[in-house]
Amino acid sequence: AEFHFLSIIQPPAEIMVKCYDLPQFAALTAAAQSFKTDEKLHLSNLLGDANRCSSLVAKHTCEAQGSSVVLDYSRQQVTGETMETLFDLADKVGLTESMNAMRSGIRINETEGRMVLHHALRMPKGYDFSCCPSGAEVMADVHKVRDSVEEFVGKMRSGENTGVTGKAIKNIIAIGIGGSQLGPEFVYEALRADSKARVAAEGRTLRFLANVDPVDFAMCVDGLDPSESMIVVVSKTFTTAETMLNARTAKKWLIDGLSASASEADIAAKHIIAVSTAIDKAVAFGVQESNIFGFWDWVGGRFSVCSAVGLVPLSLHYSYEIMSEFLNGAHDMDEHFFNAPVRENIPIILGLLGVWNSTFLGYGTRALLPYSQALKRLPAHIQQVDMESNGKRVAMDGVPVPFQTGEVNFGEPGTNGQHSFYQLVHQGRVVPCDFIGFCQSQAPCELDGEPVSNHDELMSNFFAQPDALAFGKTLNDVIQEGVPENIRAHKVFTGNRPSSSMLMTRLDAFAIGQLLVIFEHRTAVQGFIWGINSFDQWGVELGKVLAKQVRSQLTASRKSGASVQGFNTSTQSLLEFYMSGSK
Repeated sequence: AEFHFLSIIQPPAEIMVKCYDLPQFAALTAAAQSFKTDEKLHLSNLLGDANRCSSLVAKHTCEAQGSSVVLDYSRQQVTGETMETLFDLADKVGLTESMNAMRSGIRINETEGRMVLHHALRMPKGYDFSCCPSGAEVMADVHKVRDSVEEFVGKMRSGENTGVTGKAIKNIIAIGIGGSQLGPEFVYEALRADSKARVAAEGRTLRFLANVDPVDFAMCVDGLDPSESMIVVVSKTFTTAETMLNARTAKKWLIDGLSASASEADIAAKHIIAVSTAIDKAVAFGVQESNIFGFWDWVGGRFSVCSAVGLVPLSLHYSYEIMSEFLNGAHDMDEHFFNAPVRENIPIILGLLGVWNSTFLGYGTRALLPYSQALKRLPAHIQQVDMESNGKRVAMDGVPVPFQTGEVNFGEPGTNGQHSFYQLVHQGRVVPCDFIGFCQSQAPCELDGEPVSNHDELMSNFFAQPDALAFGKTLNDVIQEGVPENIRAHKVFTGNRPSSSMLMTRLDAFAIGQLLVIFEHRTAVQGFIWGINSFDQWGVELGKVLAKQVRSQLTASRKSGASVQGFNTSTQSLLEFYMSGSK
């Protein structure tokens, strides 16, 4: 639905406060220089201060779930004074005002004239959303879609609705790219080993098709029976080039496999559904209008996993009940973000630390390191959430920002990452790290005769790595160990490498929702501090435009033998080589 706001619900017209014009920015710049030069501020010394360490911990508890989230950021290169200056900076740039504007539906995505309301997707029925002038309409629309998803999923999972041959649908192929794939895939992987989710998904398959590379399609449908398969086309406009080519390819696969049993129209009606706002285009593709699940322009792609984008395929696989728990966890962390005091607010603290590390200490990368194999796709999803949001060159008013915004985000589950890139993290570049661990395992295992359980072995590394990064190993330590002189320098670790540790009770659907929202809002906090628009993505457009020109050239050259022209010399040469080698 379209929501029409009163003229007063528009972004304020006053001149924007720039963080770099404030005295707190200058104070933090000076403080950062001290951290780079003053040995007393080395983490090995700071961690000896018990009062400091105990003060740099934030905790959020959900009594109803019997679970907690503990954030220990004592291994960050900060003191209490540093944090107070960061909180003061946040206050002076109007962080809480920006958060409230986002919460209440002011169109803070000014370049696209849109609200930013992905938190509304998680609000339960009956929630008081009166802070938003059209809150009642938003809630009604959100729950109309959620109710329709619940009804549809119930019929599919019970076998009431079947494919054209009468067989139950067991295989779901979700076709989408970017946020339409990364978010749902992260949640899918995170739930695979959860005991309740595993039972709910027994005998079912969910696969994601994103890359237009035909190899991705071939691997996606390998071993699947079209009569038991359904494709979910996720495209807001039903025009995304990669998604629609994949959708047409998958539709042909269905028709080729089922044409002996039904007409093309019946096959499409029973085996293809859509998540889209372009109802006419989806219907023209063969989707029944009742099987089109909508979302709104105030849901950005990278923030859409809580909408029908994620809810439809994940509910078909794991059940609507499991996904409701996920949404409840997300809502719980939304409430923490919008209501908790800033000094106890986990997403705010993480966002301020991100600003401190990147803008003031000059660390241009950061690593997300979940000590949980189930979270193997979390780093990839947060990579998009953060880098597509905050990789900007100008502030909201169009003025270039005098420093680089956004960080290069990467990560892998522990302990795998330890045998991949931790060498660089320990002895090469300084990479601030976010460690995530859990008190309980999704799949406990303890062997007779082993000193610890498998999970305790994993968590031994979770606790050891941050300390190794912070303390390092001095030359004196190496000498005391009797290391031969010729390799002593190679075994020195400078330490003083910052990290945060987040410890949660367990990884279940509720906690997965909490985790998602922590990092979504961390990203927003950094954008608010920097004064940029974290909710547009103009940087992805230029390459798409140029790809259309290449596509037209390939069509002309393949179909009519047209020569390559209109490109720079380098691209022309590569195109000619490509076509000569791919007849």
